[in-house]
Amino acid sequence: MKFIYAFIGLTIALSGCAQSQSYNKKPIGGPCEDCQMMFDGIPTTIESTTNLVNANEPGEPLIIRGTIYQQDGKTPAPNVILYVYQTDHAGLYSRGKNQTLAVRHGHIRGWVKSNTKGEYEIRTIRPASYPNSNNPQHIHPIICEPDKGYYWIDEYQFEDDPLLTSAARQHVSDRGGSGIIKLTKENGIWQGKRDIILGLNVRNY
Repeated sequence: MKFIYAFIGLTIALSGCAQSQSYNKKPIGGPCEDCQMMFDGIPTTIESTTNLVNANEPGEPLIIRGTIYQQDGKTPAPNVILYVYQTDHAGLYSRGKNQTLAVRHGHIRGWVKSNTKGEYEIRTIRPASYPNSNNPQHIHPIICEPDKGYYWIDEYQFEDDPLLTSAARQHVSDRGGSGIIKLTKENGIWQGKRDIILGLNVRNY
């Protein structure tokens, strides 16, 4: 059964990346648990802005903006896919409609593609920590580079989260740059900024 699911996942990855120009389907940078699920349902057209939730989604609105840079940390990197997934307001990866292999990622998931300036924008809700846990709030990101491959980078985490303790910060590896962002609240909407550097601290990049 595991072989069947692995084969299906690879098939989805191949077809998904084929839809997204000439993206390489190779995982890089070491193990990437469930990363192939980013290709399940990947749209043919991906914009630089995405809204992961509709107006009826419970939770506090959150907007994250940033720029994706090439390895030098200065040159904007266009046409890079950033896939994200997260828990809902209750800390659960609750299932959405028409999901297949990606049910483990929940229904709050989506894709952006950096524009010519390397910019992206994600509109969502602030995720909750897992129920009855000390895990900080977080959003999982996966990068898919044209003609190179896909890999995970550090989770988006939030400076003001009381669960983001000194001990929790010890687990941060700064893959792609720091994922810990400072949030401000404007008109009831949390807003933050995270820039990403391709390949930073990704082994064998």
